[in-house]
Amino acid sequence: MTPSSRKLTSEEVSALVGSLSDGGGGGGSSIVADDAQVRDFVFGSDDLSLLGDYYALRMINERFSRMARTIFLPMLRIQPRISSFPPEVKSFDEYCAGLDSFMSLTTSRIDELRGHQMLALHPEFISLLTNSYYGGRLKRPAGQRKEFTATESRIIEIVSDGLNNMLQVAWRDLTPVTFSETAREENVQFASFVDTDDTVIVCSFVVQLPNVDPASFDIVYPLQTLKPIASLLRSRVQSEVIEDDLTWRDKLERAVLNVKLDLTARLSEPKVSLGRLIRLRAGDVLPVQINETVEVRLENNPIFLGEVGDLGGQTAVSLTKRITQ
Repeated sequence: MTPSSRKLTSEEVSALVGSLSDGGGGGGSSIVADDAQVRDFVFGSDDLSLLGDYYALRMINERFSRMARTIFLPMLRIQPRISSFPPEVKSFDEYCAGLDSFMSLTTSRIDELRGHQMLALHPEFISLLTNSYYGGRLKRPAGQRKEFTATESRIIEIVSDGLNNMLQVAWRDLTPVTFSETAREENVQFASFVDTDDTVIVCSFVVQLPNVDPASFDIVYPLQTLKPIASLLRSRVQSEVIEDDLTWRDKLERAVLNVKLDLTARLSEPKVSLGRLIRLRAGDVLPVQINETVEVRLENNPIFLGEVGDLGGQTAVSLTKRITQ
């Protein structure tokens, strides 16, 4: 393929030389507007390109959103709709500036990545879950909160453990991780998570509820924690574990085949008069005639004929003929 032979024109050369001679200002229009805000930048200080476009993290969050519904379903008694927002990169100080002074902050250690992760729950959401879990209505509490009750602390523990378990499953296709809870705070100033100027990745989730304003919670990862798996975060999520991709019909068939039914073998069906039945006492003997074949019934419906025998020291029935209806 012949390379392009286009050369700069004399006007283009003159404009280029003129811009170099006057420091880039030239006689033409300025590239940067007069009212533009300019800040100093040190190359390499904010290198976030190593995580790519966060494709893997977005896929993990979407998978986690679907699975997290099972954690809130027993408490809300409805199937909530949970959506994930694109991950945001900011300093921990900037993130804390948008939080309330009173929050539920649960820090967990990720042993495989040698880092931590933080789950942030708003107190209004905790109160709503507690009220609904114990039979109340879905409504936000009035007034500001300053501390959690013992019952709310138990709800926080249940939600935190459940969400951490769902996170482990959501991360499994990318890399196996385990979340071990290390601390729980109610004030962001006491959360020994990272330094205030460290960079964190904030994954926000919103929970849609009927007749109530949406609730939200955050999962925060330090950038240093995710750096060791930067190459995985740039790639598409691929699983080395082959899982069964069952259709709805296959799942229904498998569920039906696992239904347990009562199977009985009718040896005999003696008939007794009402007068003798009234006079029966403990120790009386009823004559029973067992035929050569017995009737095997499924849910009280005859399906087979069989012969009574012995197998491994236990009485057994050998099926000989299927009964056609």
